[in-house]
Amino acid sequence: MSFGFNKAFISLFLVTVLWGFNFPISAYLLGHFSPVFLSTVRICFTSLFLIGVAFIHKGMKFPTSTEWKYLAGVGIFGTLLNQTFYFTGLNHTTPGNASLIIAMSPIATIILERIVFKEKLTGKKAAGAVISLAGVFSIIGISQGSLGISWGDFNIVLAMVSLSVSLLFVRGLTKTMNSFAVTIFSTVLGSALMIPAAGVEGLISGWEISHSPLLWVLLISAGVIAQGLAGFWWNNGIASVGAGTAAMFMNIPPFIAILASHFVLGDEILLSQIIGGVLVLLGVFIANMPSVKPVIEIKSTKSI
Repeated sequence: MSFGFNKAFISLFLVTVLWGFNFPISAYLLGHFSPVFLSTVRICFTSLFLIGVAFIHKGMKFPTSTEWKYLAGVGIFGTLLNQTFYFTGLNHTTPGNASLIIAMSPIATIILERIVFKEKLTGKKAAGAVISLAGVFSIIGISQGSLGISWGDFNIVLAMVSLSVSLLFVRGLTKTMNSFAVTIFSTVLGSALMIPAAGVEGLISGWEISHSPLLWVLLISAGVIAQGLAGFWWNNGIASVGAGTAAMFMNIPPFIAILASHFVLGDEILLSQIIGGVLVLLGVFIANMPSVKPVIEIKSTKSI
C-alpha cells in the first residue's frame, strides 16, 4: 500500500470524524442561536469559502439555463429545505438520533430513483431498504404497535428526504458539470435562498443571537471546515481510493456523533440508538454492496 493510499485513508477518516462531531457542535450552537439564522450564517460562510476557492482555481464554466434549473432543485431541496428541517429538528432531538436518521439517505435515494427514474430495485437494494427502515423505526421509537415519533425526529426525517431528493438533481448535473462546480454553484444559490428564510424567522419569532466571540468562531469554523474544506478532502479521498471504498467510511459519523454527544453534551446512549444504528448502516451496506459476477469457466475443445 503506497503512502498516498495511506494518506487518503487518513483523510477520509478525519473527514468522517469531523462530520460526526458536527452534529453535537450544531446542537450546542442551537442553545445560543435561532435555528434558521444559525443555518443561514453557517452556509453563507461556507459559500464565501467556496467562492474564494473558485477565484483561486479559475476556469469554471458558467452554468447553462438547463443546468441552472437543476441547480435550483439542489439549492431548494439540498440547502433551503434540508438545512431548515435539519436545524429545526436538531433543536428538538438528540445529535445521535439526527445522525442515524440522516444515514438513511442512501436508501431513500434508491427508493426515489425507483419511483422517479423507474430504476430496477434489486433484491439487495430491497433488503437493504427494509433493514434500514427497521433501524429508523427503532431509533424514533415504537410503542404498543404504533409509531411514536417526536417533532424533532420528524423534521430530521424531512431533512433526510430533502437531501435525497437533491441528489436526484445532482445526478442530472454531473452529466455536464464536474462535482467541484456543482458544489460551489449549488451552495451559493442555497445561501441566497436561506437569507429570506432567516428573515421570515426573525419576523415571526425573533432571533436569538449570541454575542460570544468564541461561539461565533465555532460557528464560522463549522461552516468553513466541516462543510467547506472537508468536502474537498472527501473528494480527494474518493479520487484516490474509489467511491465504493470511500462510502464505507460513511458508517463512522453516526457513532462519532453518539459518542461525542455523550461525552460533550451528556446525552444518554440509548439501546434503541445502538440497535437502530446497526440496522441502518447494515441496510446501507447491503444495498450498496457490489454484485459479484459469476466466473464462467471456458473449457477448451481442442483435442489432446
